[in-house]
Amino acid sequence: MYEERSGQSETVECGLEEEACRLVLQQLRGLGDGEFAWVRLIDPAEAELMHLAKELGLHPLAVEDAVQAQQRPKRERFGDVLAIALKTLWYVDAEAAVETGELMVFVGPRYVLTVRHGAADPVTEAARRLEADPDMLRCGPLSVLHAVLDVVVDAYSDAAAKVRAALTELEDCVFSTSRVDHTEAIYSLKREVREFRDAVQPLGPVLRGLLSSAGQDGQGHPPKVLPYFRDVADHLGRTDTEVRSLDELLNSVLDAQQARVGTWQNDDMRRISAWAAIFAIPTMVAGVYGMNFEHMPELRWSYGYPLALGLMALASGLLYRAFRRNGWL
Repeated sequence: MYEERSGQSETVECGLEEEACRLVLQQLRGLGDGEFAWVRLIDPAEAELMHLAKELGLHPLAVEDAVQAQQRPKRERFGDVLAIALKTLWYVDAEAAVETGELMVFVGPRYVLTVRHGAADPVTEAARRLEADPDMLRCGPLSVLHAVLDVVVDAYSDAAAKVRAALTELEDCVFSTSRVDHTEAIYSLKREVREFRDAVQPLGPVLRGLLSSAGQDGQGHPPKVLPYFRDVADHLGRTDTEVRSLDELLNSVLDAQQARVGTWQNDDMRRISAWAAIFAIPTMVAGVYGMNFEHMPELRWSYGYPLALGLMALASGLLYRAFRRNGWL
């Protein structure tokens, strides 16, 4: 419960499920002038959310989106209620993976309802920032929306920095002297970056829509919130650029890895060909003297056998030296 002018707040815990909805509605009905409430739900049951929706005037389609939690970031308005779907995102170092959740934010005239799915909890940090900035509360329920967006976008920036570090480490491995194929690791990180892009890129039009509606009459947002949302949009734009850069760098690293694999294969083929050429000389000489003809040169000479072996060794040695100097061995 927030008081806009003074910036004072009161937290009401709703621990019992059977009493939570009744208590929330009781608090909402008791709001005075200049007050608004922020209702925070975590993985609510459909029946519980539907009961709240009837009292708050939420559209059934918006409630369905909040329960299913499989939405792309988007912005919709149902009467005087603004509904925004967000993707929460964090990077798991142990698995080198980007994990995502979802957050639905409903902004009404005197309340904000957030429905969270996933392990990430941006609302706690957003509440802390609101309490540290009482002036922001003068924007009313939109101050909660800004705080949530700010925390979510900051989390995007932190995750992008960690993905950048993982990519740098992967680049060092690809260009190291070891002959290890990192193609699978590159594809895995590329999938994570794609998931990252699916969370970041659709949020850009959502913020642009908020900025374009600021200052309008009727259901538009007041102009005083414009600088706050513009700041969030700027941070999101930088993160979006970073994610696009990461995706392009991964393509380059993948091409480099494939080129190195091709080089390794060429080296192996040259090495095999060189050894095959070396062994071809003894095979040829032995094949000639293995024809078992009666009249063949040097058959009755006592030094013929050592001469044949010496010829094989000399020719093989010369080929080995030539291939060695040319880098084939």
